[in-house]
Formats: sequence, structure tokens, C-alpha cells
Amino acid sequence: MSGSKKLSTLLIAVMFVIALPIAGFAKDKKKKVATVEDGKKVSIEYTLKLEDGTVVDSNVGGKPFTYVQGKHQIVRGLEEGLAGMKVGDKKHIVVPPEKGYGKINKKAFIEVSKDRVPKDVKVGSMLQGTGKDGHPFYVKVAEIKEKTVVLDLNHPLAGKTLYFDVKVLNIE
Repeated sequence: MSGSKKLSTLLIAVMFVIALPIAGFAKDKKKKVATVEDGKKVSIEYTLKLEDGTVVDSNVGGKPFTYVQGKHQIVRGLEEGLAGMKVGDKKHIVVPPEKGYGKINKKAFIEVSKDRVPKDVKVGSMLQGTGKDGHPFYVKVAEIKEKTVVLDLNHPLAGKTLYFDVKVLNIE
């Protein structure tokens, strides 16, 4: 091998040895950005609205809402919409009833005697009861008849499309 070929080969080898650590360093600097995925603890800021723009709930300016992705701690459509987001990302997520609180179940209406509800009750009133487990539950007065009252046991947001404006604040 001639002297110039040896020098070229040596220079290429030296450049390769120098380039490897630099390439590795560059990879280390590209820290993996956390995304919302199953098993991650996620904190969000949100506003929930109905189709007519009525604000149902919001924590903007308050304490972040924290949940674990994939544990079904929030409605399915919101959880699906948050998947893949990163800290700082904002998104408008529309959740249909099937992926929210479900469609209105016609079998979730019961009739009770008027003497089991307050005398001043009106259609649309929300009443609180206590379940067998001791936890409170709410029902809506759907109809008032002569001797009975029809109560709607569906979730108050059943049958409604939900409109969320969310921002991911933290992912652990």
C-alpha cells in the first residue's frame, strides 16, 4: 500500500472513530418526549361543553385533573382523543354519546309514588338518593302524573355529544 493510500485509510478510520461518539451524543440529546399512552399518569386542563355551548365543567385556572391512561377513569372518547398527545399539546375533542355516557336507556325510567318525592318537585328537577352501598346518586324528574312521578335514572349527560377543549399539562 502506498503512503497516500495509508494516510487516506488512516484519516477515514480516525473520522469514523470521532464520528461515533458524536452521533451517540446527538442521540442522547434527543431525549424521548413523553406521550399520553397506556399506564401513564396524565394531568390535563379541560373545559367540557354541550352542543349549544353550555359549559358543563371546567378546571381552567384551577387544580389539574389527573388520571391514568388506559384505566378507564375517564370517558372512552376522551381517553382515545388524548392518546399520543404530548405535554403542552392542546386539542378539541368531540365525544359522541356511545363513547361518553351512553345513549339514553329507555329502561332506566321508573315510576314512584308522589309521596316518595318532595311536594315542590318539578319536571327537570334533580333529586338525590342514597344507594344500597351508601353512595349518593342523582335522578331527574321526567314526568309528573296524578299519583306518581317518573324518574330518569340515566346519567345526566347520557345521550349528549360532549365537546372537550383540553391541554396536556404533565405526563409521568
